[in-house]
Parts: sequence; C-alpha cells; structure tokens
Amino acid sequence: MARKDDVTQWRSEFLDAFDEGDETRARAQVSHLGARKARPLLEAMLEDPDAFVRQAAAFGLGELGGAASARRLEHQLALEEARGDHDGAAVVEALTQALGRIKGTSARASLIRRLQRLIATGRPEPADLNDVACALWRNRHPELIPIVRQAMETLGSPSPTVLHGLLVLLEMSPEELRAWAADDSIPLEFKGEVLTVLTEEIPETLVSTLPAFISSAWPLVETAAKHKGAASGYCVALFSLLLLSPERLLPMLPEADLTRLRDMARRLVAATSSLKCALQAAVLLRHLGQPEDAALLEAHRPTDPGLAKVFDDAALALRGHP
Repeated sequence: MARKDDVTQWRSEFLDAFDEGDETRARAQVSHLGARKARPLLEAMLEDPDAFVRQAAAFGLGELGGAASARRLEHQLALEEARGDHDGAAVVEALTQALGRIKGTSARASLIRRLQRLIATGRPEPADLNDVACALWRNRHPELIPIVRQAMETLGSPSPTVLHGLLVLLEMSPEELRAWAADDSIPLEFKGEVLTVLTEEIPETLVSTLPAFISSAWPLVETAAKHKGAASGYCVALFSLLLLSPERLLPMLPEADLTRLRDMARRLVAATSSLKCALQAAVLLRHLGQPEDAALLEAHRPTDPGLAKVFDDAALALRGHP
C-alpha cells in the first residue's frame, strides 16, 4: 500500500471513530500513528472546509498536547471566532475543549485570552462561557484565581454564572467546599454552578464533598418534582454529575447517601416540571434501584418512544434482564 493510501485510510478511520463519539478509538488512532506523523496531518485537517473535519483535528491535537499544539489551536481559535457562523462556533467549542486537555502554561494562557475576549463582548453566550470555564477547570492553577475574579467583576452579572462555580472550586479546600455545600444560606444557583464545573471533571479529592451536595438536594425534591426552577435545576445538575461516571462515583458514596439518592430518584421519575430531571432519575434508578422500582418506571414512562426507551431499559435492568 502506498504512503498516500496509508494516510487516506488513517484519516478515514480516525474520522469514523470521532463521528461515532468513540474517543477511546480516536485517541488510539492518534497514539498509534505517533506525534511526528500525526501532527502535520492534523494541522492540515484544520484547514479543511468541512467543520466536522476541523473539530476532529482539534480533538487530535488536544490529545497530542504540548506547547506546539496549544499555539496551533489558539491560532485556529482566532480564525474560527472571526467566521461568526454556526460552523465556526462548533469548531470553537472543540478547540476550547482541546486546549483544556493540554496541561501547562501555554494552553492555560490561550484559554485565559479566550475568556478575556468573551468578557470584552459584554454579553457572552452562556454556552461559550461554560466551555471556557470548564476547560480552565481542567487546566486549573492558583494563578487563575485573580483572573477569574477580574472577569466576574468586569462582567458584572447580577445572576450567578459558571465563573462563580469555577472561582469557588479554585479557592476552596475540600473541607471548605463541604461546609459551603452544606450551608443552607448559600443560594442554590451558586451550588448548581459548582456542580456544572465538576461535571467536566471531578478529582478524587473532591468526591468526599458529594454527600454535602446530596444533603442540600434532599429537601428540594417535592418542589423540583412540581415546579421548574432553581430546585429542579439543582437536581438536574447533581444527577448529571453523578451520571458522568456512575461506576466510579456511586460506589464511593456512603450507603445512607445511596439510599437517599434512590428515594430522590423514585420521586423525580414522575416530575412534571422537567422531563430532563425525570429521565436522569430513571437512569439513576437503573444503577441504584431495586426490582420493585421497575413497576414505578413503567407507570411513569413518557409517551415519546425514544424517551420511553430510557424508562423501559432501566426497568428491564432492574428485573435482571440485559
């Protein structure tokens, strides 16, 4: 097979893996080819007119890491921002996430400049702010504290943003965060923003804080089930975090908290305020429920076939069926 055919096949297999959302296989493709061969191919793919190809290239360069990748990603970030269209926005998201996976000052500096450009617009899109805050959390460092604080002051938002959550996590020790999460005087919106950032990555040292967040959610269940608001949003944020890696996180929780989570999920599968909350509760029951919970899931399954399948699959799993 000629070299050109090798490159074509590698590109095709890499793009297929990325398109299927199989990051493990896409990552293996980059690793198998090696940095020396993969880098020029990925950099060339950043110039492709197809936004999907550029997104995949960003992912690949993020996996290669290093200062060279960070510089090329930041250069592409400026180009994509200048496009100002939907395709450019999708690639910006991929570039931001890729920079978040690269450890070191170069990538962190690129993300800081991205944050400052967003803040300078005066009204950044929440999704854009979320992307850069989560990427900065992956590349966390004490030097970010004054920068994030300054960004918050410049933005001057009257409502909590994801930057509030990022700042809390950067400033507090695990012990301080546990006390903060258990404090009833702290508004739910602030706690929810912390959970949003942790959904990007929860280090081992912070898993011990989860019981405090669960305890804060417990009194909100009835309100969350009936009304769409802060209580519902907080439960969604908590369940999203736990379902990020249930096989890892749930076994690390005390039995009392697992029992409480099961009770919460049982009440929220019938939530009329938030379908997302009900769907997450169904998935959580699949992990924490008992066989008798299957009937509850079937009684509250949505009419939409796609959504109903989530409930049906959970019920089958609880009954011991594959």
